[in-house]
Formats: sequence, structure tokens, C-alpha cells
Amino acid sequence: MTGIKYEIDIVSSTALSASVGMTKKSAGILMFRRTAVELQVLLIHPGGPFWSKRDLGAWSIPKGEYADGEEPDAAARREFLEETGGQPTGELIPLGTQRQPSGKMVTAFALQGDFEPAALRSNLFEMEWPPRGGTKQHFPEADRAEWFAMPDAQLKIIAGLRPFLDRLQQLIAGQETPDRSA
Repeated sequence: MTGIKYEIDIVSSTALSASVGMTKKSAGILMFRRTAVELQVLLIHPGGPFWSKRDLGAWSIPKGEYADGEEPDAAARREFLEETGGQPTGELIPLGTQRQPSGKMVTAFALQGDFEPAALRSNLFEMEWPPRGGTKQHFPEADRAEWFAMPDAQLKIIAGLRPFLDRLQQLIAGQETPDRSA
């Protein structure tokens, strides 16, 4: 499977959003699985030259922007497919919305599932690299995927997305609480 190619212009889209006062919206899926000993989450590492040497605080969930009129859950499923090549199936569990330092509002959903990181097939974006070099290159939107135990995921994930890890842990802890109503 080959990646989908598209062009982005970070400067003009940011300027456009700021100039018309629009709040960007993004939706994504935090896939999780339970092993015999721990809860693990799937994170992706952003591709491209800006992220190539960054690790701690650089990983994300598969997510992306969506427009008015598109439902966040549909956008989250679309973005997961575009950024990983995997088709997310199953019930999405809402984790809420979190404002990022940039002002973007991210809505996340948990999804219990499994994904083979070696099967990662991300879409591509085009950018001029090196800057002002006159040459455009294609880079994968995500260059790696990996399962992390929660303590490691807390270190790896972008700070603005950490609350989703906390919410998932609370959700799982609530499901594993013994029924005390008897």
C-alpha cells in the first residue's frame, strides 16, 4: 500500500485561522491493549526533518484536523487509517476534548485493539527541504508506531495530549474496580 500524497502550507493555514478567528479542531484515536502485566497504548512518531532527532515529548496519537459538518468520531477513524494504514474497528470510547497550547481543540477516543507497528503505512506530506532550498520533498506524516506501557507513554507523548492518557487510565481503573454494590 502506498501513502497518500498531499501538500500543506503550514504558514498560510495558520495565518488564515488566526486572521478569521477560527479554532482548529482535530480528532484522534488512542488505541490501547491489555497484556498479562500492563496496559499499553499505541503512539506514533511524526515524520519529517523537524522531528527526526526528537523522542521524549514528541510522540502523538493518530489524529488530524476536521471541518465543520464532519463528526469527530468519523474524522478520528479517517485519520487513524491515513496515518497508520490500519482500519480501526470497534467501539470508540470518548475521552473528551483538550485544548492544546496552540489553541487547537483535540477530541480523542479510546479504542481497544491491536496494531502491528511494522505494518505502519502513513500518508505523505510535501514540504520544501532544506528551507529556502527550492526543493520539495515528501515525508511520511508518521515514521514509526510503537506500543508503550503507561509510564513510558507519559514521557514520550506530546505534553498537550497527556491528559488523554490519564483519562484512559481512569476509565480502565473504573472498569476493573470490584462491584461494591452487593
